[in-house]
Amino acid sequence: MPHADSSYFGPNASKDEVYAQVVDQARGLVYGQRNWVYNFSNIASLLWHAYAALPSPSSSVNWAGFYIRSDKFPISAPSNNETTPKKLLLGPFQGRPACQEIRFGKGVCGTAAEKRETVVVPDVHEFPGHIACDASSRSEIVVPVLVGGETIAIIDVDCTEPNGFDEVDRKYLEVLAGLLAECCDW
Repeated sequence: MPHADSSYFGPNASKDEVYAQVVDQARGLVYGQRNWVYNFSNIASLLWHAYAALPSPSSSVNWAGFYIRSDKFPISAPSNNETTPKKLLLGPFQGRPACQEIRFGKGVCGTAAEKRETVVVPDVHEFPGHIACDASSRSEIVVPVLVGGETIAIIDVDCTEPNGFDEVDRKYLEVLAGLLAECCDW
């Protein structure tokens, strides 16, 4: 049963230690639960609290959450039209209100979804076609959640400082994406 204590991160923990705890706590939160809405909601909260516990630039994360491929969203009807562009719809998140829909190939989120690979952007002002949902965001990391080689969702994290993300973020967010791909019924 989910418990609020899973979002407590001790003081002075290293980034690796906090992320290791995120992954461990995530495993506990999703155990026995196959619904992606429940799982992604709890993981968005867990990430939000983890970043707040870390020193700068991680503590400057201003958005952490998910976008879900439109045909996997509970209220969307699947399209039978092969020419309909794939879209991501806003899923569970923590932070300010965000863009509700992003097409594959557009912005950082759509690029990661289309390429099926993690995209780390040190300065979003330098990324061609960046979609600015929050003008205070300066760096971003987007990690696709892949099932059967297809992007079914993405993890999106924004930071108000340039160079807010590194290989430690990439490593653990990719582990988390793998866990989310396995623990939900798609």
